[in-house]
Amino acid sequence: MSVFILGLSIALLIGIQQLKTSFKYQMKNNLGDIDLVIGAKGSPLQLVLSSVLHLDNPTGNISYGEAKKIAENPFIKQAIPISYGDNYKGYKIVGTTSDFPTIYNAELEKGRTVKNAMEVVLGHLVAEKLKLKIGDTFLSSHGLVENSIDVHEEELIVVGIYKPTQKVIDRLIITNLESVWDVHDHDHVDEDHEEDTHEHTADSDIHEDHEDHEEDTHEHENHDEKEITSLLVSFRNPTGFLTLPRRINENTNMQAALPKYELDRLYEYTGVGFKTISWIAYIILVISNIIIFISLYKMVRERSFDLALLRTYGANKNQLIKIIAYEGLIIVCIAFVVGLILSKMGLYFLVNNVDVMSNQKILQSITFEDFAQIGALIFIMIAAAILLAIYPITKMNISTILSNEK
Repeated sequence: MSVFILGLSIALLIGIQQLKTSFKYQMKNNLGDIDLVIGAKGSPLQLVLSSVLHLDNPTGNISYGEAKKIAENPFIKQAIPISYGDNYKGYKIVGTTSDFPTIYNAELEKGRTVKNAMEVVLGHLVAEKLKLKIGDTFLSSHGLVENSIDVHEEELIVVGIYKPTQKVIDRLIITNLESVWDVHDHDHVDEDHEEDTHEHTADSDIHEDHEDHEEDTHEHENHDEKEITSLLVSFRNPTGFLTLPRRINENTNMQAALPKYELDRLYEYTGVGFKTISWIAYIILVISNIIIFISLYKMVRERSFDLALLRTYGANKNQLIKIIAYEGLIIVCIAFVVGLILSKMGLYFLVNNVDVMSNQKILQSITFEDFAQIGALIFIMIAAAILLAIYPITKMNISTILSNEK
């Protein structure tokens, strides 16, 4: 019982610390050089989660032309547009520019970069999970959740695979903006064409198709009329933080969100849960130390006659104290091993049963300082329990104990 309860408290303390370390690392690691996210009006946290961590639905679309005007601001060093709305087997398809992989320092492992529409480069995890290789083709589904109902007709072909980065790009399918626009524009044209087929004669159908073709050609020539999901911005200097976000939020129909600020807020919200579980672990640790103290103290009282005999045979108090201390330390060592095993098993179960986490290796090892702090705390509390338990040995009256023993 002592070993199990102490091991459980150790497992909770180590597990929570590892989750906190992993959470902080992943937020910082996936943020890269993104200083600002510009998107449709709505929740700024939702905008950051959808555009930076790719864990939520977007707040809407914004005009590509308006976004390009903002990107010309002298305070902006780099502005990368992204557009999405489709997936393949649950993995998000992101239309963007060639600068997007540089945010995550992603390098090609196989193949080449996207050059034409309907070409994609896979994140390492996507290629590994879906068993895709260079030259394979697939059909994307509309929306961000896997479905077999709203499937696009255009095939996407794999032309490259990125090396593993342990960042969010590992679970993304990267293409260019034209691919995303072409897929959705084609869907709209098909819907309009079906409606016109029921209402007009064959000659008028030909006329409408010709007009649709001219309009489609015009749209391809003028991408400023298109829409994107968001714009990822990095500044040249800190002055951009002070002026650009407020100007965008007040003077445009778009919103600007600071990823670092929003993710810090998110960490504060989740920190409440971390603290709650940590306090539960501390309470269990105190209870386990009380149990260890009671068991050692009971052992000293029950073996008082044996200990007294050892004293008569020449053993000193320090030797008797070592016997009790060694037993307590053995319990702690076994409990520590049990705690490590329980924490590894618990985190493994958590990672493999949470959809968001199972798509990416997010767990990071805790630092030596954090591990040392947990070990020092446990050692101090166990040392206190052992000292209290051996107190009767220091006050032992050998003659009284031996004379009262029947």
